[in-house]
Amino acid sequence: MKENVLDVLKGRGYIEQVTFEEDLRKLLEKESVPFYIGFDPTADSLHVGHFVSMMVASHMQKAGHKPIILVGGGTVNIGDPSGKTDMRKMLSKEEIEHNVACCKKQLEKFLDFEGENAAIIVNNADWLSDLNFIDFMRKIGSLFTVNKMLAAECYKARKDSGLTFFEMGYMLMQSYDFLYLHDKYNCKLEMGGNDQWSNILGGVDLIRRIGHDDSFGLTFKLLTTKEGKKMGKTEKGALWLDKEKTSPYEFYQYWRNIADADVKTVLSMLTYLPMDEVNRLASLKDEQINEAKKIAAFEITKLVHGKEEAKKAEESANSLFGNGGNTENIPKTTISKDDTILDIIIKAGFASSKGQAKTLVAQGGITLNDEKITDNSYKINENQLGEELILRKGKKNFCKLVIE
Repeated sequence: MKENVLDVLKGRGYIEQVTFEEDLRKLLEKESVPFYIGFDPTADSLHVGHFVSMMVASHMQKAGHKPIILVGGGTVNIGDPSGKTDMRKMLSKEEIEHNVACCKKQLEKFLDFEGENAAIIVNNADWLSDLNFIDFMRKIGSLFTVNKMLAAECYKARKDSGLTFFEMGYMLMQSYDFLYLHDKYNCKLEMGGNDQWSNILGGVDLIRRIGHDDSFGLTFKLLTTKEGKKMGKTEKGALWLDKEKTSPYEFYQYWRNIADADVKTVLSMLTYLPMDEVNRLASLKDEQINEAKKIAAFEITKLVHGKEEAKKAEESANSLFGNGGNTENIPKTTISKDDTILDIIIKAGFASSKGQAKTLVAQGGITLNDEKITDNSYKINENQLGEELILRKGKKNFCKLVIE
């Protein structure tokens, strides 16, 4: 008997919360279920925070269910207040359209948009932009109570600092998205990160309030380290899926350098390796666990950037660590000959402030072409201008310096 996709998702550690689980389980066994996952196009690239969503959608499609990827061209104008301490910067219509087009290209790497159960991409601006406010509030707003909304986690944290009515409308609009997709595409399941639980419950409840019993919600775990910190944060900021924002080498190195305790989480949630192999790799100890990290880094980079880029990143890493000196694919940063080593460290993304840069130098963590830097006022000298300059932080972080 074919394994229920809920068991697949549970076995890989994705699932956090589910509504009406037994009913959903039966439905997923009985028929192909259209489901949706949403992304607000706040930037012209998706990042590691979206990675789990794409993997869940992929597993669902492989199990025979139909993905509906909703890009929030409408809701991005408001901004989800979940986990935010202030209101999101509003984007122009042109910026939103550009971001939507860029994100679509990245989504296509994970999902099949042709054949049976082909994924589709929809933009909620198509139905939200022309809503009549009075009609919407009579039909949808009347089914939500302010008391219940303010009890939701996504609003609790904002009550003291100030929550606008504009932002409170986000839950209504996301709930309406589910209703619209339910009516037009027979969508029965909304999925999202666990920080979306309140908004997802709003949509499930809305559909059931108007007389249907086939709406379900599921949240998956956010990608975090063993200590509970979000993965995908670097000194330069987010770990992007666009190679122009985060190079394949930097991307590869991030996963190559994860903590031993995070190997199983990463292999389970961000690769398609069978769980027997995941468990075997995660059980390796001491030096052997590095082989598991190399496999994780290669598999994840291959998914996002393709096999060729993953091989280049792997070869560059192996060459550098083995002192082979192949620097072709490592990140580059442009510096001025007047920059001090502290300026250079920050430009390379090895520190976010001069204080952090000074600490790295003081701890002996910075080398330039294998020369340990100990002076905070160090500058590139005339003799070095014609050399290839490689800055290194610790043992595993490299950057090629280009002097303008």
